[in-house]
Amino acid sequence: MSGSSSDFSGTTAVREQHQFDAGALQKYMQSNVEGFEGPLEVSQFKGGQSNPSYLLTTPSKKYVMRRKPPGKLLPSAHAVDREFKVISGLAGTGVPVPKTYCLCEDDTVIGTMFYIMDFVAGDVEWDPTLPHFTKEQRGITFDSMNEAMAALHSVDYKAVGLEDFGKSTDYIARQINRWSKQYKASETEVIPAMNQLMEWLPENIPPGDETSVVHGDYRLDNTMLDKDSKKVIAILDWELSTLGHPLADFSYHCMTWRLEPELFRGLKGLDLPALGIPTEEEYVAAYCKRTGREKIENWDFYMAYNMFRLSAIFQGIMGRVVDGTASSPHAREMGAKAKPLALQGWEQVEKIIGK
Repeated sequence: MSGSSSDFSGTTAVREQHQFDAGALQKYMQSNVEGFEGPLEVSQFKGGQSNPSYLLTTPSKKYVMRRKPPGKLLPSAHAVDREFKVISGLAGTGVPVPKTYCLCEDDTVIGTMFYIMDFVAGDVEWDPTLPHFTKEQRGITFDSMNEAMAALHSVDYKAVGLEDFGKSTDYIARQINRWSKQYKASETEVIPAMNQLMEWLPENIPPGDETSVVHGDYRLDNTMLDKDSKKVIAILDWELSTLGHPLADFSYHCMTWRLEPELFRGLKGLDLPALGIPTEEEYVAAYCKRTGREKIENWDFYMAYNMFRLSAIFQGIMGRVVDGTASSPHAREMGAKAKPLALQGWEQVEKIIGK
C-alpha cells in the first residue's frame, strides 16, 4: 500500500460520519468502567478499515473504544461483541492482549454497540521491511510475531471459556462459503479468477481437521510492538477471530512472503537475509517447532485459499466505498486490490494443478 505509516497510525479528530455524544459515553463509563474518572477527551485512530476505533483520554488514564460503524452492514460483519469475548478469554494465557473493561450492547448510548479496553502504549508498524529498524531488531520482531501466533494456536480454548466461540469442524469449507457469499453481496465488477477460486477451492480442501482459536487477520500492522524491545506486546483487531483451523490462520499471516511490496506490503522479491528477516521456509519451520509439527502439507492450497479470502475482504471494502459507509480515506485504494489478489490466488492453484 502506498502512503507512509503516519497516514495510518496516530489519531485525528473524530470523522463526521463517526461522531457521537461524548457526554453520554462519559456517563456510561462512570457507571461501568472500574476506576474511571473524567473528564473525557475523544479522538479517532486513523487506521482500521472496518470498526472505527477511538482513543479515550482522561487526566489519569487512556482507554481504547471499538464500535460497530453506523450505516448498512453486511450480516455477521463488525462483530465487536465477539472481539470483546476473545480478548477477555485470552487474558492470562500468554497471548499478548489488552485488558478489557466492558461491552455495551445498548445502541442508545452512542448509536452502535461498543467495548472498552486498555490503551497499550507501543508502535504499530505497517511496512514489513521495518525500514527504520536495525537488522537485529527486524529478526526480534518477526520471531516475536511467530511466537505470539504459536501461543494463540496452543491455547486450550475449552479451558478459557471459548468452547462456544465457533464451530469446531470444517472451518475452511465454512469460510470459503462465507466469503463467497460476502464477495457476491459486495461485488462491483466481474473478476474471473475469483469465480474460478470459488469453484475450485471447496472441491480441494486438504484432509485433516484441527481446531484452535484463530485470529483471522494476523499481520504486522495488527500487532503492537514495544518501543524498546521491538517485541509484540498486544495483538489488535480480533474482529474476524473464531474457532478454526490454525494452519489457515498461520498461512494467511505468511502471505506476506508471497505478495509484492506494492500489492499489499509484501516481502516477495526482497533480499531477506540482508534485512535480517527470516525466509518463508525459516518462518514456517520456527512455527512448526513451537507448535510441535514436523512440517505442513498442502501449503500452496492454504495460500490460494487465503488470497481468495483476502480478495473477498477487499471486495467488501470496495462495496462499502460504493455504499458510502467506508471507514478509512484509503478504502478505495484497498478495494482495488481485490482483483490482483484473486489473480495471484489462482496462480497458486495453477502451481498445484501443474504439479
